Amino acid sequence: MTPRLQKLHDDLTAAGFRPHERLGEITIEVQGGEYLAAATQLRDQLGFEQLSDLCGVDYAAYGDRPREGARFAAVVHLLSVRRNVRLRLRAFCPDDEFPVLASLVELWPSANWYEREAFDFFGIVLDGHQDLRRILTDYGFVGHPFRKDFPLSGYVEMRYDPEQKRVVYQPVTIDPREVTPRIVREPNYAEELERKRG
Repeated sequence: MTPRLQKLHDDLTAAGFRPHERLGEITIEVQGGEYLAAATQLRDQLGFEQLSDLCGVDYAAYGDRPREGARFAAVVHLLSVRRNVRLRLRAFCPDDEFPVLASLVELWPSANWYEREAFDFFGIVLDGHQDLRRILTDYGFVGHPFRKDFPLSGYVEMRYDPEQKRVVYQPVTIDPREVTPRIVREPNYAEELERKRG
């Protein structure tokens, strides 16, 4: 760990957080009820004056094994210009059926668009957001497309109907299929590789 990261790690620990470092980045994980208080403390006491990114995450399955614990989280990337350090804050939603977290728009106005995106794609409700509505999907869209249980082809499709002279929705007509990538190698690939190494 670099001296700058070590200093940040020590300051976060002294402030009551449990930071962990991986691949040169420091992350703090909090439960949903602690999210707003932790963000406020990071801004006011530790000098993280800029929110550079916020995104939703669905941990329904993580890698090849199901994840234990909460399914949905919001991940926030913060920047302290004064200290020249970055920090990741991850907050887990307490309820998988209806994921809710506090909005950070009052702390960092730049969270506005990102929170709307997390709501639209993952269904995470950001309590206290003044304009929480879909941002990239259609108003009548059913579901949240970045959830891991959302079907790859969706539920409905839309098309223009020349007889009705308007756009209509109808059930998806695409047959679901499993797409497995094919690996194409030349004959005697392994022997040729060994000969080049050898």
